[in-house]
Amino acid sequence: MTLMNYRLIIFDFDGTLCDTRHIIVTTMQATMRHMGLEVASDELCASTIGLPLHECFKHIYKSAMSDELARQCSQTYCNIFDVNKHRLTPTLFPGVSDTLKALSERGVTLAVASSRSQASLVELLTMMGVSDVFAMVLGCDSVLHPKPHPEAVLTIMKTMDTDPCHTLVVGDMPVDIEMGNRAGAYTCAVTWGNSSPTRLQEASPTRIIDRIDQLIY
Repeated sequence: MTLMNYRLIIFDFDGTLCDTRHIIVTTMQATMRHMGLEVASDELCASTIGLPLHECFKHIYKSAMSDELARQCSQTYCNIFDVNKHRLTPTLFPGVSDTLKALSERGVTLAVASSRSQASLVELLTMMGVSDVFAMVLGCDSVLHPKPHPEAVLTIMKTMDTDPCHTLVVGDMPVDIEMGNRAGAYTCAVTWGNSSPTRLQEASPTRIIDRIDQLIY
């Protein structure tokens, strides 16, 4: 499917538009130390990016992590992140700003569906200077069902009055691809994020790209 057939492109944020791996992993590990938990490896922490925050900790610690402890970890994480974002400021991946501008100028409607909270998502998009190009932004607390449930994509398509056959979902994690596939949209996996090419291929995306400007062609 060519770009001109896409009327709506829905992006993931972390690992797709913005390089947040270092700040996320650092903040998760600081949270674990604060909570007296065994500190997980960089790789294990990064493998949970894309899940709702409390699910990240439950994924790492399995049955040892109660719902209440996961809630406490999530709150501690948010507190530490608020400090870290000023000294470990995340940046957009190369080419993101120019590509978003080019897509918008061609008349493509752009949106974001993220597992980050709505407030944090809007704040970071504003800090990155790209909030104005997006017609709609949905954080995990703006939907009842998080990724890989298709609710966010379905909600955006309905609001933007766009059919699945004219919608592309772009993300770096299998949950992003599954979310888009379950909504009936086309999907695009990106290789510069937090997942391996093998895991992405297993998620059955419509296409895989190595540079974000490949979305233009």
